Amino acid sequence: MAATCTFFSKPANFSPNCALSLPELAAFDMCQKRTMFKLMTQEEKECLKQQCGGSWKHVLRYILVREKNCSRVIAGPGHSIVITTSGDVYSFGANCSGQLGLGDSEDRFKPCIIRSLKGIRITQAAVGSRRTMLVSDTGRVYAFGKDSFRGAESVEAAHTNQITTPKIVESLKGVFVVQAVIGGYFSAVLSREGRVYTFSWGKSERLGHNSEPSDVEPHLLSELEDVPVAYISAGNCYLLMLAYQPNGMSVYSVGCGLGGKLGHGCKNNKGMPKLIEQFRSLSFKPVSIAAGTWHAAALGADGRVCTWGWGHTGCLGHGDEEYKAVPTVVEGLRNVKAVHLSAGEYTTFVVTDNGDVYSCGSGESLNLAFQGDDDAEEEEVPDFSTPSIVESLKALNKKVAQVCPTNASYWLNSEMGQPHTFAVMESGELCAFGGGARGQLGVKLHDGVEKVSVPMHVPVDLS
Repeated sequence: MAATCTFFSKPANFSPNCALSLPELAAFDMCQKRTMFKLMTQEEKECLKQQCGGSWKHVLRYILVREKNCSRVIAGPGHSIVITTSGDVYSFGANCSGQLGLGDSEDRFKPCIIRSLKGIRITQAAVGSRRTMLVSDTGRVYAFGKDSFRGAESVEAAHTNQITTPKIVESLKGVFVVQAVIGGYFSAVLSREGRVYTFSWGKSERLGHNSEPSDVEPHLLSELEDVPVAYISAGNCYLLMLAYQPNGMSVYSVGCGLGGKLGHGCKNNKGMPKLIEQFRSLSFKPVSIAAGTWHAAALGADGRVCTWGWGHTGCLGHGDEEYKAVPTVVEGLRNVKAVHLSAGEYTTFVVTDNGDVYSCGSGESLNLAFQGDDDAEEEEVPDFSTPSIVESLKALNKKVAQVCPTNASYWLNSEMGQPHTFAVMESGELCAFGGGARGQLGVKLHDGVEKVSVPMHVPVDLS
């Protein structure tokens, strides 16, 4: 209905086609407004249409899945990236390897625009350890920082080259990329046709490719070549893929299975993508996924939330710290309707339809924004194993749209400071809390202060 109304309120982007129904015409018109679709040949458009179920309405829904899931604000290990609606990019925080893309290696304590990208509209970003990848609306991928597709630091990676300004990833010039992700030991990209390519750490027991850490060539996950993947999410050593189907979406996983984070009822590694079948048993229709560092979460069309994987610090929200090897509904959220979720290292955030934020997991890092008195003697450790409202965000009296926590191993990135989190308000305002010693909050903290629990305003305009 929304597409149809938009279609009739403005001139169409194509010549009349009497063979299409009005809803189909409206959906096609909405697709035409996306650069990725405009640049496709008619044959490529028809091929995508058939992959999505033979309807332009399905193609539009396929495109919208990624647009709704991707965030324009990324909290990386020690540095942050913010993309405005016009496609400008701001970076701030740790810059020891040039990961801010500003032409040097000096840390920044306030958002700085990447001026070398002038004239290029960026639509999506991925942030890893000392590395950043940006995706433009024309399908190009730009990378800077540590010159390696491995996300985590290692002895070998510490001696890799550094790139201090955005540079096109040459090996991806033949792929129209719409999304990039950086895990702990690998990177992956998603093409507009819904195909997934991975780089590095692709040994057979993990990501299906016998490649070296220094590998710069993308490898197609051919097992899903005929399944249009709409969105991907990377954890430390595994990858989740949200596949589009006309009768409802499905989730595939691949990689390291320790802790049950692949969702197949076991702890085995999977070298090839495998469908997570538990959702069908739960009558759960996934519309969003979040691969945390060591655990995963999914949002259902009915507002329910499932979590699985390692349960350390209660990050799964089930009232204990036990691991779950299959997706399990979070009972503590039964009475609310979730509309957004995210996951970090042993941290889970859920935003409800009224703008409240619930969280569970690792509260000691302060990236859950729970306030406490550091000088007081704690008689007992707070319980973060069930979802609780984040009162410090509620106190702002502003409706939260998204929450974006650092999703990386602190142990592998401890020199970058404590993890941090962004809260994006419906108004477009941006707030941050957690670790900020390297400038990753977008504001300079007082001397001796390394982290904050009270959300702070970030001086950047998202519009």
